[in-house]
Amino acid sequence: MTRAGLVMAGLVALGACTSDPGFTPVGGVREISSAEAASCSYVSDFRMKPGVYGPLAGQGLSYARNKVMSDARDAGANAIIFDAVAPGADVYEVHAVAYRC
Repeated sequence: MTRAGLVMAGLVALGACTSDPGFTPVGGVREISSAEAASCSYVSDFRMKPGVYGPLAGQGLSYARNKVMSDARDAGANAIIFDAVAPGADVYEVHAVAYRC
């Protein structure tokens, strides 16, 4: 395969990845506090395990949070509360409660 062909194949592969909602910020859903949720309607709970740990843990956590927010939006939510995580603690599961406000 020529160099141009390899570059084109790489760009196509990268383009396919960017349509995954986990790789991009989610519009239409905002994080709220539990006090703000008092005036909202419960939609559902969402959970996801990050796919990577160790040196890539930050990217895995970001991906999981974006996917949870995307799933919440698809279920009709426009607000979400993620479980609190202690700074520096490893996260093995992302859990959030979604609301419609």
